[in-house]
Amino acid sequence: MILGIGTDLVNIERIRKVLDRFGDRFEKRVFSEIEIQRSRRKYDPSSSYAKRWAAKEACSKALGIGLRMGISWKEMHIVNLGSGKPELIIEGKAKDFLKHMTPIGYSSKINVSLTDDYPWAKAIVIIEGIS
Repeated sequence: MILGIGTDLVNIERIRKVLDRFGDRFEKRVFSEIEIQRSRRKYDPSSSYAKRWAAKEACSKALGIGLRMGISWKEMHIVNLGSGKPELIIEGKAKDFLKHMTPIGYSSKINVSLTDDYPWAKAIVIIEGIS
């Protein structure tokens, strides 16, 4: 059963400008160390950051909470499997919201898809309840 769906579209140039202006402060406020390391290795780090930003926004929408309800950007982060497939990991209050929205007797699974086509980056998050 689908428990939540979220999507977000972000302009890569917007993220590039924020990176140019705030650099490390922005990276460390919003992204996990794994996300920072992976994005910095990319040919276009701003595109990588934009997709991860979009995933965090999409996740908050799928959880039905938004980022103003006491959760932090770093409670949601993208890791990549050896195959490159992205996985969204949540912690802290975001995880508490997920537990609250998951019916008794079900477990939850977070599916994430990331894409970009300059100047846009997009993420879709679908949260499933599995019996």
